[in-house]
Amino acid sequence: MKKRNRRFLSVSFALVIMITIVSLVSLNMGTFQISPLSVLKTLFGSGSENESLVLFEFRLPRIVLALLIGAGLAVSGAILQGVSQNGLADPGILGINAGAGFAVVLFIYYVEGSAIGLGGFSVFVMPFFAFSGALLAAVLIYVLAWKKGISPIRLILVGIAVNAGFGAALLFFQLRMEPEDFMQATIWLSGSIWGADWLFVSAVLPWILVLLPFAIYKARHLNILNLGDQMAAGLGTAVEKERRLLLIAAAALAGACVSAGGGIAFLGLVAPHLTRRLIGPGHQALLPASALMGALLLLLADTIGRNILAPSEIPVGLIVSVLGAPYFIYLLMKIR
Repeated sequence: MKKRNRRFLSVSFALVIMITIVSLVSLNMGTFQISPLSVLKTLFGSGSENESLVLFEFRLPRIVLALLIGAGLAVSGAILQGVSQNGLADPGILGINAGAGFAVVLFIYYVEGSAIGLGGFSVFVMPFFAFSGALLAAVLIYVLAWKKGISPIRLILVGIAVNAGFGAALLFFQLRMEPEDFMQATIWLSGSIWGADWLFVSAVLPWILVLLPFAIYKARHLNILNLGDQMAAGLGTAVEKERRLLLIAAAALAGACVSAGGGIAFLGLVAPHLTRRLIGPGHQALLPASALMGALLLLLADTIGRNILAPSEIPVGLIVSVLGAPYFIYLLMKIR
């Protein structure tokens, strides 16, 4: 146990150090480059007016938002993998992100009227709409995949079908939008941290601050559920109640993240798997470490997407997919 705790602490410390380094690099890079020394001076209030504007109004909120979204999606994926006892589960692959995106597009189309200029009250309402769509998708997947239990392949196939269904519905409403709104919605749905300001940070932050501690608090139930339903019930766990609570938490995390970051797939798959290889399967350590791993991966992907073809920008979801899709195929081939 002590060895496992030491491993968790050392891995977490290493991830925090790497997040700090990538954050400083991300603050430095861009069309308006700022030297590392100037970045540090600006962060401590000694920079020029232009440097302060670029860092505090554009780059820093985007970095914070990437960290929040990465942590939320990673923990959502870890919960789904634990609840379904399926290492291939991920909110993007299973269609939960698509359900959340569908609800957000409905909100923009019927309530807001335009994807441009979202702000104020709308920004804080969108996570609730995204949560409702994510929860609907999660319930549909679980109900349709259940047949005397859930097999990994059946869950993936049902998830892909639900994903396709929501994708078709999304396209229907997108085609009815104004051309400019259609293009923005398409970029966002491919995975783009489009709300890179403090307003979006303040809208997403409460969801992460509430749901991450709740998920970690419920980690022991995930460990018990992995023993199988009969064993979990024999140990005194209310299996269906805990499964529903955890499923709601995973959908809420995914929905909040999709409302600000779009449909970023594979992050919830890759981050928990990489973390599990480093610290083991115990969810008390796996969930917080996965949050750090997801935050690091998304921040790194966003930094690459912003700068590799500057001044043009590649949606972060495409960067994550390029890295995550081969790993998904590898895991799929390992299943017998």
